Amino acid sequence: MSTTAEHNLRVEELTIGFRSHDEIIPAVTKISFTVKPRETLALVGESGSGKSVSSLALMGLLPDKVAVIQHGEIHFADMDVLKHHNKNAEKKNLRGGHLAMIFQEPMTALNPVMRCGKQVAEMLRKHNKFSAQDAMRRTIELFDEVHIPEPKKAFLKYPWQMSGGQRQRVMIAMAVSCEPFVLIADEITTALDVTVQKSILELLKSLQQKHGMAIIFITHDLGVVREIADRIIVMRKGEIVEQGTRDEIFSNPQHPYTKGLMACRPQLGEKKERLLTIDDFEKSKQYAAPLPDGQEGSRPLPPDNNRVAVTFPTAIGRQSEKYSPGEVILKVNHLSKIYRQTSGFFTKEISETRAVDDISFDVFRGETLGLVGESGCGKTTLSRMLLGLIPPTSGEIIFGGKNISSLAKSEMRKLRKDIQIIFQDPYSSLNPRIQIGEALCEPMRVFGLHDSEKKRQEKARMLLHRVGLSQETMDRFPHEFSGGQRQRIVIARALALEPKFIVCDESVSALDASIQAQVLNLLNDLKKEMGLTYIFISHDLSVVHHMSDRIMVMNKGRIEELGTPEEIFIQPQTAYTKKLLESVPGGNL
Repeated sequence: MSTTAEHNLRVEELTIGFRSHDEIIPAVTKISFTVKPRETLALVGESGSGKSVSSLALMGLLPDKVAVIQHGEIHFADMDVLKHHNKNAEKKNLRGGHLAMIFQEPMTALNPVMRCGKQVAEMLRKHNKFSAQDAMRRTIELFDEVHIPEPKKAFLKYPWQMSGGQRQRVMIAMAVSCEPFVLIADEITTALDVTVQKSILELLKSLQQKHGMAIIFITHDLGVVREIADRIIVMRKGEIVEQGTRDEIFSNPQHPYTKGLMACRPQLGEKKERLLTIDDFEKSKQYAAPLPDGQEGSRPLPPDNNRVAVTFPTAIGRQSEKYSPGEVILKVNHLSKIYRQTSGFFTKEISETRAVDDISFDVFRGETLGLVGESGCGKTTLSRMLLGLIPPTSGEIIFGGKNISSLAKSEMRKLRKDIQIIFQDPYSSLNPRIQIGEALCEPMRVFGLHDSEKKRQEKARMLLHRVGLSQETMDRFPHEFSGGQRQRIVIARALALEPKFIVCDESVSALDASIQAQVLNLLNDLKKEMGLTYIFISHDLSVVHHMSDRIMVMNKGRIEELGTPEEIFIQPQTAYTKKLLESVPGGNL
């Protein structure tokens, strides 16, 4: 691949709108930027800022029926990209051959009924005219290059047979197969564990240097941006509000929105009573830029942001208040879950997978127990057993004085109102065909709460108000809300049954930094007001640190260690926990 300056990508005053009835709604307004070979340009901003729309325009993937490029130019080398998008043959050659894109969710981007290797080989045959044998050989080489274990076997696997990190590597192999000049990565690390995330970022860097390609990296995670970006563009409401080098943006941000994005993210170096949101920040008009790397101390914060006396690990030696547990609300004794699978047609070979392996712990009333670990460590299996959704192989789960692991279905059903869950994806956990008011009233009706429909409606309106939504929300459907609003609705539904214990399963991982801060503040407020107890599952260690009274680290179905945030983050006892902490992208913002 040639890496001369002629392969720059240049965007000039790009303006994009979407048709809605008789008008065009602006999505991107007069944005201009360039990308050079071997450079990584990060596009950051909240949902709706225009990041993904801009990248789809570069690839010619905007839907023609609704999207309109009203003005502007896109030039790649001496090529007018927009003119090429009007010619199908040239557009296909440009896409994949010169510009390539990796999408956020590989499971939806990959064909689920086609073997992974065949999908990559198809790209090679289409763009490079490889024979079937040569395409297979090169695909196996690419799988090895992106560090997929046993690449020959991986060639024959379907997407659903691979982990999330491995599927993302397949997408990367497909994207770089034709050695594009520009690679667009759209939120590709959002749902990945910190260790997998770190390996993906390192992989992209090595591939960039090997192939000389430019990378446009789209994300709302500022830690990842600090890890990978050379230059940064900050977008809001379709406009570029600030751009500069990584050092310029992080050490001396100029725009209030950029400052707000940095201020609302939880940090490992300090634990705050409440997180700032961008709205809070813009109202306060106060901010101090992050301190340079290696410099200790605290930053001035708006006066309404009260902090707890915990500042670590940048200030080792200052002691936090000792954690004092209360009454045990949940007790787990020697809990195990073993999955057995038979293989072979003539001989039945039985293999065992210990998803949860003989673990014991207590959860105290009113606390938040953080649960962290890589995919496959047993977090989800454990949470499902606690909720009574799957039976354990052995062991006890004691809740409210009852061993719920051995309860009959009818008894467990009565207990379900006391144990609720907030899922990662609120859209898939809400029925798209029923209005929000009905979604909140239905569980109350099923469990016989309140003696009239009028009282249930009143309770639903009260819950929506409590999570920051208006009563007009009652008559709307899930698709009419943003991701943050849907997450608030799911929280309100969990509270409708007045539970004592809630499992938060990656409930903020897909949210923008400011919306994430709002939801985390809400969860903490509800915990204090209603005496709730949480198990908080997340792959974001900064968020777990902010939320948790204690943290439990799991690995291969077992508990690696359990302790207060100070104990886990300052003095980790196991090599696995140390590896997790070292994998946090961007270090301490």
